[in-house]
Amino acid sequence: MTTDNGGTVVHAGGGAGTGPKGESELSDSLRTFGAVLKALRDEARLTQEQFAPRVGYSAAYIAKIEQGKRFPPEDLPDRCDDVLGPTAGRVLVAALSSLRRKAGLASWFRQWAAIEEDAVSLYAYECSVIPGLLQPEPYIRALFERRLPPLCEAQFEYQVTARLERQRLLAERPNTTFSFIVEQSLLERRLAGAHVTRTLLDHLLAAGHLRNVEIQVMPLHQEDHSGFEGPLYLAETTENRWVGYVEAHDSSMLVTAPKAASAMLQRYGKMRSQALSHQATTSLLEQMRGAL
Repeated sequence: MTTDNGGTVVHAGGGAGTGPKGESELSDSLRTFGAVLKALRDEARLTQEQFAPRVGYSAAYIAKIEQGKRFPPEDLPDRCDDVLGPTAGRVLVAALSSLRRKAGLASWFRQWAAIEEDAVSLYAYECSVIPGLLQPEPYIRALFERRLPPLCEAQFEYQVTARLERQRLLAERPNTTFSFIVEQSLLERRLAGAHVTRTLLDHLLAAGHLRNVEIQVMPLHQEDHSGFEGPLYLAETTENRWVGYVEAHDSSMLVTAPKAASAMLQRYGKMRSQALSHQATTSLLEQMRGAL
């Protein structure tokens, strides 16, 4: 990490879990959860073959969770509540929550993720991929399936869960203003096919109905476009200070210098005037959804 005199912090490096240390931390956390589940199952004197159908999974799948080879599904504690008892259910809820908090956020992204948690306003412009806070699960999986170098299966599930966990901000922070500008070309691309694109469009339409969320599409043909410098993210802190963030190829830059953050804010404001309005965006998304 380096810091210049203007207050711009630069992080460089691979994502968490992509190197030996990250994979070790991932494996240890998953094995710990699996050991807890196995201990609770043993306490109830149930074999994997007896326990699995009662919670709606196969014995092979339960075995992989207990071995730390699969990320546990979010509804597993609820399913275990009736089988292992409410105390066991609460233990698994706590264990799963702890596991999700550690899940798969790249090391160079974590500082920005912490800023997101408390932001008063969050702005995002993307021209390469739909912003993470707006990605439905099939779209997330399609992205990570195309990741190079490929992720191991456990890391794949870990990162999917981490991204889905971040999205709770939209619902849990109703007083935070979220603004997203997305290039129309990202929707026209139909990444992973029509089914995933249909799910994405439905997801964007649903998110756009939230009172604190505004989604705007930058039209395919726009001669006056201020986003030529690439994707950018902005957050207004609780002290009403603006912080910027940009990333590319597993590295990132956190922009804290007021002058630099102000320039990013000016560019974003200009793009909001160049993009389709929220209402026009909704109409376009509905039209694209109907054409699939």
